[in-house]
Amino acid sequence: MEPEVARIAEAATTRSAAGIAAAVNRLIKAGELVAGSRLPTVRVLAKALGTSPTTVNEAWRSLVRIGAVRTEGRNGSYVAESQHAGWPSRFWRIAGAAGEFASDLSAGVPDPALLPDLHDVLTRMRRRPQLSGYLDPPVLPELEAVIRHSWRDICDPESLTVVDGSLDAADRVLTSLVRLGDHVLVENPTFPPFLDLLELIGAQAVPVPIDAEGMRPDALRAVLATEIGAAVTAVLLQPRAHNPTGASMSPARAAELAAVLRAGAPSCVVVEDDHVGDIAVAEPVSLAGHLPERTVSIRSFSKSHGPDLRLAAVGGPTELIEPVVARRNLGPAWSSRLLQQLLVDMLTDAGCTATVAKARDVYVERRLALTDALAQRGIDVFARDGFNVWVPVAHERDALVVLAAQGIGAAPGRPFLAAPVDGDHLRVTTALLPVAAAGQIAEALAGAASRRPGTPHR
Repeated sequence: MEPEVARIAEAATTRSAAGIAAAVNRLIKAGELVAGSRLPTVRVLAKALGTSPTTVNEAWRSLVRIGAVRTEGRNGSYVAESQHAGWPSRFWRIAGAAGEFASDLSAGVPDPALLPDLHDVLTRMRRRPQLSGYLDPPVLPELEAVIRHSWRDICDPESLTVVDGSLDAADRVLTSLVRLGDHVLVENPTFPPFLDLLELIGAQAVPVPIDAEGMRPDALRAVLATEIGAAVTAVLLQPRAHNPTGASMSPARAAELAAVLRAGAPSCVVVEDDHVGDIAVAEPVSLAGHLPERTVSIRSFSKSHGPDLRLAAVGGPTELIEPVVARRNLGPAWSSRLLQQLLVDMLTDAGCTATVAKARDVYVERRLALTDALAQRGIDVFARDGFNVWVPVAHERDALVVLAAQGIGAAPGRPFLAAPVDGDHLRVTTALLPVAAAGQIAEALAGAASRRPGTPHR
């Protein structure tokens, strides 16, 4: 028996397509199947494993989809040369150049000047006894009560925990739910780290088009009507201030999507990432009111109260939340209770609440200043919430070069895409954009949207 066949046979705990694919993926990551090496033929491996060639073919297709294997038709299949295990490629494509421009509109971060001042809150905390040790509850009861109260109109989660930010929450929930080869529905475009996460898990991101209210029910229904529909494990949504487009879901849209999922994907879990929290203009919305038994809601406090808090609430059915809590007990176990207490004080302090409300108004003003200026120059966008704008351009790379020559940074659009959309785009963040500079930036964007580098001004 060939050495590669023997390794795969030993590593494959089951002879299903998913089991074979998982075994090969583990061997690649461990370096036992090296980049560029030829894999056994389908028939040879099927015979050695006592399974059908169809099953091995299906395993190979799963590995090709996640970039672990490449095929050359009759010349065979090979371990892909570029194995960047754990490397979030899309994330670094949008964040790698952050801070290098005079006007950096590439990073989707809040304005530090609009965050609540921690001085008074920290002063109050110094007068309290410190929380003790390892056996204290992972979530402060006061924080859980405040979070549940804020969710009272949209959901009443059976279980609730707190983790280190919304992306940590998405990672933990998806890792608990999704297996190699599973299908996960995503908005298209969507937040690039979601696509990185699914790729590293080995899942297939299935794109669903959006409009100004988020994922389109007709497009969701169409996807679920295909053969993919029966294999969908989860759907990943951003209910408010969608990144990158600024779309926000209405309660009516949430009800429509829930109805489509109830009819077409009865076991699909809904994962909602409300990453903007209290700086959103739209009221909180969730599918949990319609599908409580299979909706996980995530609420972040990073953009509203401070990125360094690294806190997000995760709520949903006990059967979906308990595995996340249990697995976390083998790692960090809990998010800092000191930070949790700080967040409780901020959420219940009138001054902090007023600061967050003021920040929300300023972000609206800055976003509208740019979108209005773009509209005056013939560029229409549907950004309704948050501080990101999805700007159409003729050529992504050319537009970035033209903007960079003027000291302006923007994020490329392609990392946000699970599948191509009509035309190229850039994501522009308005969180730090002075209203007075909106016209100048819009003029530069309008020029970059239609010109290649070296093309003279009209």
